Amino acid sequence: MKNLFKALANFQNEVPVILKDTQAYGYKYADLPAVFSTINPLLKKHGLGFTQLINGMQVKTIVFHIDSAEQIESNTDIPQGVQLKGMNDFQVLGSAITYIRRYALSSILGLVTDKDTDASGEQTKEAPKETGKKPLMFETKDYNNCYAKLLEGAITLATIKQHYSLSTEVEKALKNAIN
Repeated sequence: MKNLFKALANFQNEVPVILKDTQAYGYKYADLPAVFSTINPLLKKHGLGFTQLINGMQVKTIVFHIDSAEQIESNTDIPQGVQLKGMNDFQVLGSAITYIRRYALSSILGLVTDKDTDASGEQTKEAPKETGKKPLMFETKDYNNCYAKLLEGAITLATIKQHYSLSTEVEKALKNAIN
């Protein structure tokens, strides 16, 4: 793995910050063509390549050293049961695969993008250490962002509950909003 890691380290020292210039719902991100146009010449220069395969319900990302055939890989699950407003199941799957490809590749290569706003919510006070979750109150901007994304079908109540400690009142309001 010595050849791969040396080439990857050299690549990481040279790759620039990738600008997030594609607009989405209230946030910007670096799309795959922008990522590819930035990394492909540098990967070639350092003798590296990659491939991303659909393997069952996962995207497998493989980065390899061309001369030595050394490789590292990462598997990322494709989320199931996601519903996005105005999209059929195939469109949702395509969006999920593209999203996973972008972030899996960025992660395995150690890419840096400009200001990270993919969560599209403003940061709030740190979560209580005992729960590891941020409190979600009616007054916070987080509630408004979560509520809007929930109505759009961009996130699920289960996802919100994974990241936030919900009061009974907030959880009930969110359930009522989607019913």
